[in-house]
Amino acid sequence: MKERREKVNLSPEDLCFTPALELSDMIRRKLVSPVEVVQTFLSRIEKINPKINAYCTLVPEMALESARKAESEIMRGGEIGLLTGLPVAIKDITMTAGIRTTFGSKLYENFVPDVDALVVERLKKAGAVIMGKTNTPEFGAGASTFNKVFGLTRNPWNTDFTVGGSSGSAAAAVAAGILPLAQGGDLGGSLRAPASFCGVVGLRPSPGRVPHYPSELNWDDLAVQGPIARTVGDTALLLEAMSGADSRSPVSLPSEQGEFLRAVKDPEIKNLRFAWSDNLNLIPVDKEILEITRPAIDTFRGLGCQVVEDTPDFGGVKEAALILRGLRFVALYQDQMDDPEFKRWVNPLVTGNIEQGLKFSIRDVARAYRQRSEIWDRLRQFFDKYDFLLTPTMPIPPFPAEAQYPTEIGGRPIEHYIDWVWLTYAISVTGSPAVSVPCGWTEKGLPVGLQIIAPYRAEAALLRAAAAYESAAPWADKRPPIG
Repeated sequence: MKERREKVNLSPEDLCFTPALELSDMIRRKLVSPVEVVQTFLSRIEKINPKINAYCTLVPEMALESARKAESEIMRGGEIGLLTGLPVAIKDITMTAGIRTTFGSKLYENFVPDVDALVVERLKKAGAVIMGKTNTPEFGAGASTFNKVFGLTRNPWNTDFTVGGSSGSAAAAVAAGILPLAQGGDLGGSLRAPASFCGVVGLRPSPGRVPHYPSELNWDDLAVQGPIARTVGDTALLLEAMSGADSRSPVSLPSEQGEFLRAVKDPEIKNLRFAWSDNLNLIPVDKEILEITRPAIDTFRGLGCQVVEDTPDFGGVKEAALILRGLRFVALYQDQMDDPEFKRWVNPLVTGNIEQGLKFSIRDVARAYRQRSEIWDRLRQFFDKYDFLLTPTMPIPPFPAEAQYPTEIGGRPIEHYIDWVWLTYAISVTGSPAVSVPCGWTEKGLPVGLQIIAPYRAEAALLRAAAAYESAAPWADKRPPIG
């Protein structure tokens, strides 16, 4: 790119770990070109991805063509979007026109959509360069990221360990510096668990903040899409580009018009009220996790906030969540259960959810809806006393990569494969936005996340609190040894 005013003295690795907001500023000021940025990331992907298997489909020529168009637009003084020239990857359960989308399933191994999902439309409109697809468990169901099409994704901090699921590869790619920004999805914790395990930021927005289309469940308010990034500021940037109303989604929310980025600039949270809960009275939490996360209490007090230990009443949340989960799987996949190929190829975690859902009666479903309403109302009243709720994101550190899910917490066995994610799943049931931010490291050098939860639809306030925490307790500027 010609007409540069300054020279940027960054090594290729340093550029790949430069925050997206800074990278965007460098592109706008013509200090680095979108083509150079994409080429640098492609070179690092070639080196790192074979070790962790985060990208399952890469589209280098398509990415370079997008970068060339962005560079041309900048040079001619055209309109520059929020994400112009910034590499972004899409989770492989989200449709991308002209790019293979397998949903992590052998049934769709060669499927290439002819339309983009709404979120992909928005990212492209904002100027993002789509690099490819990140791996996912089949149909997004699983606590670890693996499938029969592309295999297992490994943690860049230690490849013996998991990245979590289902947005595990998105988080791993960002952590490994082979991507600055990633789109992911969250039902029971699929943005937050991988963020915790990979040492990045993952934000679950309120339902409708990032609208879905196309969708077989247009009124779905449990599964959401959201951003993954290395910093809170970058997370706000990506959420800004993703969010806003759309007539194709009946639950979509209006745009906040720059409020997310304003929230992370010089964040002030003095005199706000925080509640801390070790475990939401739902599950045991590993002792080491509490030793790493509880110092956040003092950090927020040091910011001038009031922090007390208190827990909302989540009575009934497990039953409600499991019934509504089963209902969702039945709605999406029951018509395929009679297909021999479906049963032959699909992960038992998926078919098991369908079969479990089919066992529930209409009375069970009705009870779950009542319970969910009661839980939401109790949390609403809890937030009359507090501005935020804090918990560990995960009750355990990353578990071995080959395990589909953990079988115990602190020596105590778990009964159901999602029993270890109640700290995140309980929040999903309420619709409250929540973010996982890195807060420390285990003795084995594995990341641990802190979960910050805000009242319904209060994403801007949530980002402000997370940014204040990030500035007061910056996690070590470490890079995965994989590099």
